Amino acid sequence: MNQISLKPSTIARILGAVACLLVLASIGGQLSKYVLWHDIPIRLVRIFDVDKENNIPTFFSVLLLIFSSLLLAIITLINRKKRTVHVLKWAILSSGFMFLAYDEAFQVHEKLIKPIRILLGGDNLGVFYYAWVIPGIALVLVLALFFLRFMLHLPTKTRLSFLVAVILFIGGAIGVELIGGRYAELNGPKNLMYSMIVAIEESLEMGGLIVFIWALLRYCADNYKEVRFWFGA
Repeated sequence: MNQISLKPSTIARILGAVACLLVLASIGGQLSKYVLWHDIPIRLVRIFDVDKENNIPTFFSVLLLIFSSLLLAIITLINRKKRTVHVLKWAILSSGFMFLAYDEAFQVHEKLIKPIRILLGGDNLGVFYYAWVIPGIALVLVLALFFLRFMLHLPTKTRLSFLVAVILFIGGAIGVELIGGRYAELNGPKNLMYSMIVAIEESLEMGGLIVFIWALLRYCADNYKEVRFWFGA
């Protein structure tokens, strides 16, 4: 049976290179659309637009989330067999990332925007223009408290890597979304500046996921010495 060995850092570099190419393609499409020429085929721009659904960047983000969920599931099963602590937390993380993959594919959180806007009065929401961020922030705070002991129990290298991943991902998904919401409320979403804000947002999200995947792979390497995946009979 043929075997291919890849270090966590190598996998992270490959994923990072793909993410950079997708973001650059999206930025190039938006520059072509708003600056260079306006008759560029809209389908070509859309297929790489990080702010659109059902295209290559969305598919890549979904894959990153599913990969994270599967790695967490593997760690859950191994830790359950070894009877280590916090097995339930690993399992919850695995389920949570699978839900995030579903949400990324079908934009579930965006369906909260309209009803929450209505509850808030609908006008002059500022940074809460994309109103889903309000329950999103509340959920982040609850999860931070719930996983505090779990994080403190992790090895130092893993804990720091997880924190970097969380800061990047939440900073993009919510932090930059707040800025983008304010800008969209004032100037609308159909302009170059808003497209650049979204590009930054998606870059941070992808970067956070890639750092998280790298941290999970390194955790496996440090604690289980070797993790092998077989594809075949």
